[in-house]
Formats: sequence, structure tokens, C-alpha cells
Amino acid sequence: MVVFNRRFSFLSLQVILMLNGIFYLNTVSAQVTIVDSETPTVKETKAANRQKLYKTLVNGINRNLSLPLADSTEENWMDAFYSIELLRYRSAWAESKLHEAFKKADTRSGYFQHALMECVYDAYPDIFEKEVRWLLDTTMDIKCFALCAEYLLRKKPDDRQVIKLTATRRNLYPANSILNALWYRLLYSNQARPPIDDLIQYPFYPKAKVVFSFQRKNRNYPGIAVIRDSMGNFAKDAYGNIFYVPQLARSMSNVPGYISNGNTPQGIFRMFGFDKSKSIFIGPTPNIQLTMPGETGINHFINDSTNTDTIWTMEWYRDILPKSWKAYMPFYETFFAGMAGRTEIIAHGSTVDPSYYKNTSYYPLTPTLGCLCTKEIWDEATGKRLQSDQLRLTDALKKAGGADGYYIVVELDDKQQPVDINEILPYLK
Repeated sequence: MVVFNRRFSFLSLQVILMLNGIFYLNTVSAQVTIVDSETPTVKETKAANRQKLYKTLVNGINRNLSLPLADSTEENWMDAFYSIELLRYRSAWAESKLHEAFKKADTRSGYFQHALMECVYDAYPDIFEKEVRWLLDTTMDIKCFALCAEYLLRKKPDDRQVIKLTATRRNLYPANSILNALWYRLLYSNQARPPIDDLIQYPFYPKAKVVFSFQRKNRNYPGIAVIRDSMGNFAKDAYGNIFYVPQLARSMSNVPGYISNGNTPQGIFRMFGFDKSKSIFIGPTPNIQLTMPGETGINHFINDSTNTDTIWTMEWYRDILPKSWKAYMPFYETFFAGMAGRTEIIAHGSTVDPSYYKNTSYYPLTPTLGCLCTKEIWDEATGKRLQSDQLRLTDALKKAGGADGYYIVVELDDKQQPVDINEILPYLK
């Protein structure tokens, strides 16, 4: 499958960051270089090339933000926003340009507005409250509206202005999946999670293989992926222990998963095979292909060729779930994300320079534009792959019967620490 984030399909961007299969950068090759298929060598992971890329991106930030903001330069400014996200780049001058962008945001396109909000959501969670509150009230772009609302709700979950404006917008657009997802988050953010055991033990459909990715609500902390085979047994390693790999479900922007380029949504994905990416940031290690409701047909998602219905509804998604999970609204995030147009989320490795994230709680894992990402270490002298949790994951999944079933992302709690396998083992017994 050719993987492309459709959000950018209208742009001739200098850089489309991190994800998905097609990568544009004037001075960087778009495709990964593989010398040996058994032990891949990716020249872009060599130290000199990583330094060159960093310098190119920083120069691009400075060059693009130096241009006067106008219709003809929106794309340049958006390029800079995405580079700032990727590099976690900070400078007083760049921050001043973000202030300038907000001053003119009401005259800019919706694409520009939500690119700006993605840029500041994680990097500047406090200093733009006044500007975001103004944009919430003035924007006509629903995605930007949701980003503004989420920005403000992090600090004040019972923000009356946000709740009132969301209700008003939802009354105007009752079928809009982004507004419905935002509204349900307001209503059900504190809903008690059903028993994990009920989800773990549920058969879904006969002989379905299932990967469970256990995550924290705070996606700054890595989760853990385990594999259940077609007989309901959990995969084990060579020593007889439960097989697992750490897995990051955090996006660069860290926005909620129902919004494009946000964190990996919580809920059920249809898993349907392996592929290899040509992106220099994903790398050549096999990835696991996933789809959400709306991104694929009902028949494929529920694995029932006899079904004649072609219109996705919440009821179809609900029917997949165990009884105790049917009313748990946070678990419907994949449904709303798919209905809102999110596409092409996969489970993959990474050739991104982890040094960008050295001071984060998820280092050396690297964030994406919303995929599930595992750790890969590449030799900066030779470009050879040294370690790959992604290869371990795909090999174990092949041994368990292959990538045909469901990939389930479930949030355990809000502990401020990575998920540990010892937390999961009691459920697997």
C-alpha cells in the first residue's frame, strides 16, 4: 500500500514530516537506501547525514518564517511549523513569529490555522491561552476549533466558554465526527474503564489474531504491545516468557487521536498484513498495516462477507466490542477518527534521529504523525540497523499466524510512567 497523509495532498511542501511513505525535502532523497535486505543499511541514519538534515531543517525554519505572511507564503510558514514539531526546535525569534502568526490567523486558511495550533499545542501549552481563546471564537474551521478547545481544556477541563461554544457548534453541525468526538470527550472524560480482562479474553471473531497495545492516557510515556494468536494464546519469547515490545502511541503534536496527525486513537483497528515503506523516516523494516472504521468497508472490518450493509454507524463498531465495553465512550476514538477522515495509521519502526527527543520521557522512541512506533537503533557510522523492536514484533506476529485480525489500543490509566510488563501479566493469565 502506498502510504500518504492526505492532509498534505494539495501542497507542494518542502517537507512533509515523519510519516507516511512519501517524503518531500529539496535536499534529501525521498527513498531509503538499502544495501543488504537482511541487515538493512540506511545512509540517512549516518551521523553526517543526520547533521546535514538537521541543519537543512533549521535553515528552512529561519528562511520560511522570515517571509512576510501572505496567501502566497502560507505553505512556507506551515513547513516551518512542521519542522519545529519534528525537531522540538525552540528559539525566542521563532516564538515571536508564532505570536505574529496568531495576530493574522483570522485572515488565514483553515489549513494554516490548524497547522499553527498543532505547532503550539505541545510546545507551548501555556503562553498562548489568550490567542487560542480568541481563535476558538473566530475560526470557521472545525478542526482548528477542536484543537483550540482541546488546548484550553487541558488546563481547565470544565471551561464554560469551551463547553458552550462546542454545544453551539455541534447544534449547527450535528453529524460532524470531530465535533461529536470532542463532545463525547467532554461528557465521558472521567468514565470508569471496564475490566481489562473482558477485553483480553474476548474472541472477536474465530481465529482472529490480536495485538494489544497497552498505553497511558498521557502518551508521553511509552506503552507495551503483546500478541494473542488464533487459539487465544499469548506469544512467548525463546525463554518461555510473554513476548512484548515497548511501543509509542504519541504524535509529534500530542493532540487527541480523533484529530488528524494526533496521537494514535484508542480503540480497535483492523489489522491486515505487512508492508515495507520507502520513507527515509520510517525505514525498510516491515510495518503492520491497519485501518479504522470508514477507512475500510464494514465487511472487511468485521470479517463478515455475508453482510450487505455498506453504511458505517456507531452500532457496527459497538457490535464488535465485549458487552462490558459497549458503553465505554473513550474506546470509540478509532471510530470517530475514521469517520472524521483520519487514514493510514500503521505500526512501524523508525530511522528518525532520536537525539531530537533526548530530554523526553519516551527517548529513544520517536513520535510520528499518529502511528504506533517501536524502537530501532541504527549505526551512525555505517547506517546499518543494530537493534529493531519492530522486526521482533513482526517476526513474532508471523509466528502467531500473521497480521489478520485486530490491533487494539487501550489506555490503562494515567500513571506518569512507562507501562511495565509486570502490570500486564496478571491480565494475560
